[in-house]
Amino acid sequence: MPPYPSRPTVAVLGECVADAFTITSPRPRTETPPTGLDLRVLPGGGPANTAVSLARLGTPTRFFARLSHDLFGDLSRARLTHSGVDLSACIPAREPSTLAVAAVDEMGQATYSFFADGAADWQWTDAELSAVPLDGISCLHTGSLAFAREPGGPRLEEHLARARPHMTISLDPNVRPLLVEPVAYRKRLNRWCELADILRLSEDDLSHLLPGTTPEEACDTLHTAGAPLVVITLGSRGALASLGGTRAYLPARPTHVVDTVGAGDSFTAGLLHHLNTLGRLGGRLDELTIDETIDACAYAAEVAARTCAVPGANPPWAHQLPSTPRP
Repeated sequence: MPPYPSRPTVAVLGECVADAFTITSPRPRTETPPTGLDLRVLPGGGPANTAVSLARLGTPTRFFARLSHDLFGDLSRARLTHSGVDLSACIPAREPSTLAVAAVDEMGQATYSFFADGAADWQWTDAELSAVPLDGISCLHTGSLAFAREPGGPRLEEHLARARPHMTISLDPNVRPLLVEPVAYRKRLNRWCELADILRLSEDDLSHLLPGTTPEEACDTLHTAGAPLVVITLGSRGALASLGGTRAYLPARPTHVVDTVGAGDSFTAGLLHHLNTLGRLGGRLDELTIDETIDACAYAAEVAARTCAVPGANPPWAHQLPSTPRP
């Protein structure tokens, strides 16, 4: 059970992914060439990472997903439950989980190979979405692959349009060009901006969505399309936050980077947690100020830094972080 039940609930809708990381281990000298590959599998997936991080920070968190009952689905279910995420509205799926094999370079950056065809995460039906409970929710966060892949992606868009009058909408495109062509994201970007109150994207996302555009120019474009709050994370250079065109740069928190897996998801969670604690979620962000936005992004940067300091998407708990303001 989340530690602060008096806070409004934030819901996250999207996929779970099993992240299989390559392990460098000594092999017998006679094994030339190598005859095997060692992997360590950890539960992940952008939306699942965000839900885990939100719950660990103290925000009551409800997760909407199609959870497989295979070995990887059980692994994700255990992690989410341990972190305090409410899984009561998840769909028990017969399809397999999505698997991503990640190779991490010496800078901690991960590159992925995906095994996702026919996986549970993309098979949303209208009946399943219409049964999703939206009572008591201040914000619905989604994005990533479940929002972009057929057949479920367009249905999730319709679901967000129905939910938007009742809550704040947060989106993270989390572009994955190996699974969805960037042109498909670009075709839907304006519609996503119309739906979103908060749009968080990485510099890599920006290079696919608006190639050749600076972060400042991108903010103008995304505001014009409809998104009032745009936050672009810039890796070691920090983040750019733009609230209706009023901008601020935030430095990254110094940290020893083990890997960057889940850093963006944790940043989003830190941002939403802080805004939820301030009581700014629930509508169109009309009362949000740029100073509050800066404070929220600074807290989010701390959450992301601590995630980068450990292997995999393992975000910190509330007691490991500076306290956030009480509502």
